[in-house]
Amino acid sequence: MLVAIIENEWSLEWLSPLTFFTFEWESFWYLYLFPIIPLLFLLRWLLSYRYAQKIEVALTAEELIKKPIRLLRFVPNIILSIVLLFLLIAAARPQRTNEQIEVSSEGIDIILAIDISQSMLIEDFQPNRLEAAKKVATDFISGRKYDRIGIVIFSGEAYSLAPLTTDYQMLKNYLQDLAYTDINQSGTAIGSALAVSTNRLRESSVKTKVIILISDGDNTAGNIDPTTAAQLARAYNIKVYSILVGIEGKVPAGKNAFGITQYVENTIDETTLKEIAKIGEGKFFRASNNKALQEVFTTINRYEKSEIKETRFQTTQDYYFIYLRWAMVFLIIWITLKSTFIANALED
Repeated sequence: MLVAIIENEWSLEWLSPLTFFTFEWESFWYLYLFPIIPLLFLLRWLLSYRYAQKIEVALTAEELIKKPIRLLRFVPNIILSIVLLFLLIAAARPQRTNEQIEVSSEGIDIILAIDISQSMLIEDFQPNRLEAAKKVATDFISGRKYDRIGIVIFSGEAYSLAPLTTDYQMLKNYLQDLAYTDINQSGTAIGSALAVSTNRLRESSVKTKVIILISDGDNTAGNIDPTTAAQLARAYNIKVYSILVGIEGKVPAGKNAFGITQYVENTIDETTLKEIAKIGEGKFFRASNNKALQEVFTTINRYEKSEIKETRFQTTQDYYFIYLRWAMVFLIIWITLKSTFIANALED
């Protein structure tokens, strides 16, 4: 910006008309007086012409020839006009206001606990439950600001895949590479997933701590009861949202060696996930397709908002002194011309 490049107070950039457009004016009406300056000198010339003493002198035609050097007699008046111009600019008080905004936020610590058991490969979601969960989790991360997010994965066991962090790109990379083969032990250890997630959050000092658990079934593995794990989470003021994915009945479960789609009979028990959401003072959601799952995360995103505070500081800097200095310089030049023989020579 032009503001940034003018560092020298005596720079000619301050005299550029473009610079004037970068100012705010405290008394802008002074600028409307600019046209008065030439009118004053016109009035002065008319009075001088009307009342000045005239001496009749007989001159030859050659002596009446006007020479360009005679224009120098206007120099003092031009310089005095510049002095008045700068004084009006200074009186209008050119200023620049700089507004600074300090943003402070109370972030939320969030653990995404994602079921990666083999049943998450069922294709009632597109392309399957696990990939659908990965996509909405990635979109959820992209929509957060200021929050620390961690990832816990579970099937027959539960592991912390990523600690609480604001490195959202790293979290997305982890989700992209996530596969059901990352844990060899089969089953669905919901209680263990809650316990590992709670362990990640229990030392957090933020006001709001949240676990978002995504699973497609009942607790079938692990050595911790989900209800007990939910009570432990609540003891640490951790809110639990539980999301049940999948539909009941006959669902596609991949293709066999001959490329034929296989179907399995799927049953869903909401009891466990409902209970842990109730204990965790969160909410239970049921998602039967990709769109519904996306809407669930949109809802949670709306519920859990970071507290953001903005503090605005305004500093106003005056620049009238720059134009006062220029006015002083030209005033000295004008006085110098009026105090020497040059003025009389120019007048003659």
